[in-house]
Amino acid sequence: MAGFRAFAAQVRDPRLLATRRRTALRKCLERFAPYGHRATWHHLCTRAGIAPQDRDPDPARLLAALAELEEARALWLAYEAECVARRRREKRDGIRQPGALDAWHRRTWGGCEIVPCAAPHRHPAAPLTAVLRTVIAAMESGRLRHDCPVCGSTRFRPLTDPDRRAAGPVCADCGVITPAALLTRETLAAARREASPAGAGTVAPAGAAAGSGARFGASMAA
Repeated sequence: MAGFRAFAAQVRDPRLLATRRRTALRKCLERFAPYGHRATWHHLCTRAGIAPQDRDPDPARLLAALAELEEARALWLAYEAECVARRRREKRDGIRQPGALDAWHRRTWGGCEIVPCAAPHRHPAAPLTAVLRTVIAAMESGRLRHDCPVCGSTRFRPLTDPDRRAAGPVCADCGVITPAALLTRETLAAARREASPAGAGTVAPAGAAAGSGARFGASMAA
């Protein structure tokens, strides 16, 4: 089975039709998709100026989207290598019991859904690398917080999917599922109280992020 780099080479190949190069970029997301496949695709299209449903996009825009994805992947792979080296040192020093940070690493290993988004059309507007650096720093700090590590919002909603609810609440401004291990008990309890019969886990309406002073803001479909 072809890997990320093989599909990335197809995206760059000028001999291929734009439709096939677009398909190759989508295949890259099966190997690395920090927000999840659909949300990462929408994010890349938004930032590169591609209509998500455009089957024949401008190849230059495809290359721009690939460049952002590759930069983020390089950052994440370097971080994973550091994590492996750290765990080896800890085991050598007799620290065998994994912590909350290691549990997060196991769930996100390989780079899929590192910072999952509850809805594919709602995600941070900043470059993927900037968001990953912020989340990694927050996880590494080990400090419990009352705000979203991505945008700084203090407004959260619980997920509607019971199978994913334990992962953490949804930031109502930037749309990411904030790791529960990062938030205080009070913040998690407040998020649960936000549940409503109309649909817990939904994110804020358009324009909400603009009024929150969000660090990275959110990107939404027009």
